[in-house]
Amino acid sequence: MGNIEAKAKIRTFLETFIQDDPFTDEDDIFGLGLVNSLMAMQLVLFVEKEFALKLSNQDLDLKNFRSITAMARLLEQRGVVAA
Repeated sequence: MGNIEAKAKIRTFLETFIQDDPFTDEDDIFGLGLVNSLMAMQLVLFVEKEFALKLSNQDLDLKNFRSITAMARLLEQRGVVAA
């Protein structure tokens, strides 16, 4: 799976919760107030399940989840998706 497909899967998941506010892959979804702490937990669980990945405590840094691009970069770094 490539970066583009990973971004599309993450976007589809996020759009089930964020329906009325448009956002780009680079937008800080936390800074814009689109994601709260409960949604953040769901997002972490989604990433682990969807990409068959066990995230470490270091992976759970907010910078890795601020945007779709940041999440895709994390998946690349972990070797789950190709660039």
